[in-house]
Amino acid sequence: MNIKSLLLGSAAALAVVSGAQAADAIVAAEPEPVEYVRVCDAYGTGYFYIPGTETCLKIEGYIRFQVDVGDQPLNGSASNDSDWDARTRGQVQFTAKSDTEYGPLTGVIVMQFNADNATDQDAILDSAYLDIAGFRAGLFYSWWDDGLSGETDDIGSPVTLHNSIRYQYETEAFYAGISVDELEDGFYKTDEDPNNVGVAVGLGGKGGIFSYQITAGYDVDNEEGAVRAMGTVDIGPGTLGLAAVYATGPSSYYTAAEWAIAAEYAIKATDKLKITPGVQYYSDYGIDGNDFADGDAWKVGLTVDYQIVDNFYAKASVQYLDPEDGDDSTSGYFRLQRSF
Repeated sequence: MNIKSLLLGSAAALAVVSGAQAADAIVAAEPEPVEYVRVCDAYGTGYFYIPGTETCLKIEGYIRFQVDVGDQPLNGSASNDSDWDARTRGQVQFTAKSDTEYGPLTGVIVMQFNADNATDQDAILDSAYLDIAGFRAGLFYSWWDDGLSGETDDIGSPVTLHNSIRYQYETEAFYAGISVDELEDGFYKTDEDPNNVGVAVGLGGKGGIFSYQITAGYDVDNEEGAVRAMGTVDIGPGTLGLAAVYATGPSSYYTAAEWAIAAEYAIKATDKLKITPGVQYYSDYGIDGNDFADGDAWKVGLTVDYQIVDNFYAKASVQYLDPEDGDDSTSGYFRLQRSF
């Protein structure tokens, strides 16, 4: 065998091997296109499109640390186990919106997680409702949950979160509506198992330096009603708030007194500091049997809000209550809250 034949044979063998390897080569598949989250600015800041849909979603909430002190709890807190109690709360809200021929279809879910300590914790559904064309149905807070901006006023319902259905007409400067509320968590005059229902109406608005709100409710089982009026006006460095409430008798809409008036002045001391003194007077304060008691009461307080940085603030509040037919009490809290 001469050298020429040897070279030709080697080249042929290499060609066969190379062809076999090329046939066995793995070709990578083309990557699937990725659909990135898109900003949805049709309903305000914070919304984004759920991938693959035309529904816009917003996620928000807060983390709160609070220390309660004194004789009576504030802001719906449970009774203190000692002279002071620390509490932590985490809350997250999901709001979904999409366009329909009847206007935006809204769905809201609010989950709340509370911890008085490492072992005493609870998770609750704080709100869950749907809303379209002014109609709202589900678990949500009533107009009776509203109040003045400080912590002194006591002009709301003992329970303001209900399974309800309501219709509300609103513009940028005015709203009016009516709701039917299930009141089974409220106040009852008898020991019988209630199947309570109430009807509430609300209207309000704002114009320039003024705002106002009128709320009324009739408790069907207790056969009692209540009405409340509130208003604010910008004066000088702050906002003056006034409120009055009257109830025909104790009901699920109001139980604090037969009637009461409240006032506060929220002083905008700096861009970050707000100081709010407040006062309230109660006539026929408290409940005696199935009716209001005879004694009156006074309440004074001070609330200070300070914004440490964006979305992070501190709040301190102290309140003094002096009932005519009872012991006076002083209560307060300090709070840190980060919102997102």
